[in-house]
Amino acid sequence: MVEEKEQKGEGGFWKRLKAGLSRTREQIASGIGDLLLGEREISDEVLDDLETSLLTTDVGAQTVQEVMEELSQRVRRKELNNTRALYGALRTLLTHKLLPFQKPLHIDSARKPFVIFVVGVNGAGKTTTIGKLARRLSQQGHSVMLAAGDTFRAAAVEQLQEWGRRNDVPVIAQGQGADAASVVYDAVQSAMARGVDVLIADTAGRLQAKTNLMEELAKIRRVVSKLLPDAPHETLLVLDGGVGQNALSQAKEFDAAVGVTGLVVTKLDGTAKAGVLLAVTAQAKKPIYYIGVGEGVDDLDPFDAEKFVEALLPEAHG
Repeated sequence: MVEEKEQKGEGGFWKRLKAGLSRTREQIASGIGDLLLGEREISDEVLDDLETSLLTTDVGAQTVQEVMEELSQRVRRKELNNTRALYGALRTLLTHKLLPFQKPLHIDSARKPFVIFVVGVNGAGKTTTIGKLARRLSQQGHSVMLAAGDTFRAAAVEQLQEWGRRNDVPVIAQGQGADAASVVYDAVQSAMARGVDVLIADTAGRLQAKTNLMEELAKIRRVVSKLLPDAPHETLLVLDGGVGQNALSQAKEFDAAVGVTGLVVTKLDGTAKAGVLLAVTAQAKKPIYYIGVGEGVDDLDPFDAEKFVEALLPEAHG
């Protein structure tokens, strides 16, 4: 019965992902119309159109160059004889690029509490992601606690408390403007005292200046390590899938500040820039644990490279 429900959930998410990536698919399709129409000859023009089309969806210059070099070599070696074969090879190549970054989030039961920091700029869906992740981990049988460490934004604390009520998960919070490191420190102490399995800490997404934000995150890390020397055990960066190339600089800056261990890419519904997953993994070399396609409680799912590429690319005809 549980398996049936899970399969239905996955199917539903897969449909939502496919619908969510429709704008990116249309963007690709508009540039490679000839490539989608059956078995046609591969010309330089077809290859140029394909290259341009991938670049417009923010796949990233480095990745596009690597993909196009590989495809061009295979065309020259006569391994790909028509546009249908070329398109099939593209799908396989993109999948292989992403497969190394498909990795489940593993909760180590030997580390208790298992501390997860969640970082990201305001508006990326950070707090909502924490709520959905808390629900998912609770359903897997873990006891979960949340720390409302985004004290700069009053709505973030209230939002997290609402998620806590909805999921029957305790939330450690102080008022707006409280010291974020103090909130997270208290939460770690409380989680240790209560024997909680997983503590998920929200963190500031915006301060007066970018340097202040990164210093604040580094401070939270230092303070928590006094209680648990190996914490945080995971630091998840939440990225808005619609921001395109801005995601690359965010990944770089947050990694430098707090040592990002994995990514969650949200808001893939309605973006024409979903190819950025290829760019950000190529640069950051971090696994994508989850992707999100909406605000619903079930709109967060483990990343699946094959399904993602299938949803990303338009269907060939003829």
